[in-house]
Amino acid sequence: MNIVLAQAAVPPVANALHGQGWHQAGELGVALLLSAAIGLEREIRQKDAGLRTHTLVGIGAALFMLISKYGFGDVLQAGLVVLDPSRMAAQIVTGIGFLGAGLIFVRRDAVRGLTTAAAVWVTAAVGAAAGAGLLVLAALTTGIYFIVTLILPLARRYLPRAAGGTSTMRVRYPDGHGILRTVLNEATQRGFAIDELSTEPVGDRSATGEADGRPAMVAVTMHVHGTRPVSELAGALTDLDLVEAVAASDHRAAGE
Repeated sequence: MNIVLAQAAVPPVANALHGQGWHQAGELGVALLLSAAIGLEREIRQKDAGLRTHTLVGIGAALFMLISKYGFGDVLQAGLVVLDPSRMAAQIVTGIGFLGAGLIFVRRDAVRGLTTAAAVWVTAAVGAAAGAGLLVLAALTTGIYFIVTLILPLARRYLPRAAGGTSTMRVRYPDGHGILRTVLNEATQRGFAIDELSTEPVGDRSATGEADGRPAMVAVTMHVHGTRPVSELAGALTDLDLVEAVAASDHRAAGE
């Protein structure tokens, strides 16, 4: 009986560091490496959320999962206090949703940041999986991420476009700066063919005058088609200096 009592008194001392051993540190380290790998790819592409953001998101998600698994052992009581670790994972998803929404913005009619927001969301999932001890799934998801971001864009260029896939683009810019030449070069370098092009002055200014101190504005309308998404060309034109606005629309085939 004495031996049994002595053994029963050991668990409280042994559990003092429960959930804070080398095993949990290793899971946190895996989350660090995998999330940093994703962040490095975003950093190389010079995205708004890069190495530091993705690494912190992954580590934070992993730590939240570890807290959910091991952080409440001292308050659990059979029949009185129970623990549902899945609730922490659900809260991670909700919190990352708000963070990702802050990365998506509209600039001159072009939506930017969707892929970066999705990358942050996946990084949180990778960190949560590592914190939950699902290291194989965390590593596999990281590998899938690189396939999606590095290989799929290359394969997408060879996908056949639907019939009637001509797109209309309208670009507005100040006249007299040679911007039209730059716009045409950007379109052709990205594999787009220009079927039709027209220009027109914008506003009431004369073609050569600057009545109110601002340069005369010109809008060029182009009908283009190519093997790459027109949104990619719109984003590139939006980033050109002096380009004021870019609008793009697809003309889909009937019944599509």
